[in-house]
Amino acid sequence: MTAIQIIGTGGYQPGDPIPTEEIARLVGPLPDEVREGLSIERRFWMIDPATGEHRENNSDMACKAAVRALASAGVEAGDIDLIVLATGTPDYPLPPLVNLVQERLGLARCATLEIRSGGAGVVQGLDVARMYLAAGVYRTALVIGSEAISPVLAPVFLGKDPHAIRMRDRMPVYMFGDGAGAVVLRAEEGGRGGLLGAAMEAIGGDRRPGIQSVGGGTHAPIHRQLEAKRLVDLKVDVVGAGDFTPVMVTEAIGATLRRSGVDVGSIDLCLVPEGNVGWMLDSLLELGLDTAEWKALDGKVFDSLSTMGAVGCAAVPLFLDDAWRSGRVRPGDRLMLIGVESTKWIYAGAVVDWTAPAPAA
Repeated sequence: MTAIQIIGTGGYQPGDPIPTEEIARLVGPLPDEVREGLSIERRFWMIDPATGEHRENNSDMACKAAVRALASAGVEAGDIDLIVLATGTPDYPLPPLVNLVQERLGLARCATLEIRSGGAGVVQGLDVARMYLAAGVYRTALVIGSEAISPVLAPVFLGKDPHAIRMRDRMPVYMFGDGAGAVVLRAEEGGRGGLLGAAMEAIGGDRRPGIQSVGGGTHAPIHRQLEAKRLVDLKVDVVGAGDFTPVMVTEAIGATLRRSGVDVGSIDLCLVPEGNVGWMLDSLLELGLDTAEWKALDGKVFDSLSTMGAVGCAAVPLFLDDAWRSGRVRPGDRLMLIGVESTKWIYAGAVVDWTAPAPAA
């Protein structure tokens, strides 16, 4: 039997951490209860907050995370057969970001795929890679999640009086950060552990987007878009996300357990970005979604949201890398990875029996 094992991870965030106090200086304060509910103490941006100038690009971050993942796995870039990359903020509409990373890694030939499913994208990518590796098409895969959100945030506050910025425009600046995470998968004939199964579904076909990035696309004539107040505008439905994200998370956990054929009691750790924030837990209770499965995971849910910020496609691999390198994740642990995306309400989940020993310091 072939086991599809995670053999290494890597993470990268740019610049120095930006504390929430600095965000308050840039865009004005939030009400105390709202700020506490976000549960984010710091985030990282690839732009200079003072000028909005780029200090690096999304492709830079993705490549750095990939290099670190390959190093932790003891794998040369030339061994990679397949790269799957998830992002919602590419350097360009075309060529795909994944091919810029391919070029930076020095790979003249490689199978590539790019996914635009936000926070669910990397978990979907892991399952796609798993199926290719299990079928024997490829042996080694690199799955990357990378996000550069700060360039969209800069026009909100540059040259503006912080106290004149609307509350709804302040929220995304407090929430979002930049970063990249990467995972190396390898097919091991006769091996044990690894990815056991996965589930995914988009359950917002009849719902309005919870987050929408408007501008720079082809939804309207470019000359009309240039007349807008901001070329790219990030719209966040905070109330809608608070109401429906817990529904996605709860359904993702149940579906992932069923598809993987495991019992919730066998899960040692569960990575759910925003899984421990106050608004999420309050919503679960208010909506009656604190199911037996969710209760069984009490004390097992982890993420790094408070110290890394909301990083979209990068969240699952970046938080996983942090947990592995800090010793939270160890060989023999059974993990459930949950990724959710509120743009059009997409979830993805996977179960993995962890086999990789702690990386060298």
